Amino acid sequence: MSKELENEIEDLTIHLADMLEATLHFAGVKEGNLEEAVKAYIDGLDDVFEDDDGEMGYKEIIEAVEHLKSNKSELFE
Repeated sequence: MSKELENEIEDLTIHLADMLEATLHFAGVKEGNLEEAVKAYIDGLDDVFEDDDGEMGYKEIIEAVEHLKSNKSELFE
């Protein structure tokens, strides 16, 4: 893999992490809980999609956020 491609993948990974934080912010996660909410979101993906084929669209992301709200309500305002 070229260095340029590696850099582009790293930039996209950072951008996706920022987008997840923004998504959780707009879902109502308290500012000080964003890091914990990101970890809980990622951990909860297996619970929500254990029988799925791993493909995620916006509906699956919404479902994962709703799951997080139900199971980690203390992270939200």
